[in-house]
Amino acid sequence: MKKTTSKTAAKTAAKTTAKKATAKTSAKKGGKFSLINDLHEAIVSLASASKTGQVKLKRADLKAAIENSIITGAKRAASGERVRFPVIGVLARRDVKGRKAGKGVNPFTGEEIQVKARPESKKPRWSFPKTLKETFADKKNW
Repeated sequence: MKKTTSKTAAKTAAKTTAKKATAKTSAKKGGKFSLINDLHEAIVSLASASKTGQVKLKRADLKAAIENSIITGAKRAASGERVRFPVIGVLARRDVKGRKAGKGVNPFTGEEIQVKARPESKKPRWSFPKTLKETFADKKNW
């Protein structure tokens, strides 16, 4: 049998506590998903204060809380909700229409080909905010 080191035990504990914190926050609301609120509640539940008043938070706990919040947001977006990530953009679900099978023409050879049918599907759609688009368009930043 393998011995579990204190580092691996701490990592698994951090992951489980972060998962519990984000699960509690998403179960409470039932309404719109807010990344900021979800992260805030997860971090507050994980942070501890020392005797001198300093707030201590393990890096592994913080990483797990951020990952779980983003995954929760992605799951909410997959269910059809429009999820806003501040400064970065918006994640939403896009419905792609189905397509019938048909015939097409190869433009190089002129030969007819069969085009396969495509079933309906749901795909993620990411849209960037105007400020981010302007930052990339500005030549000063190149």
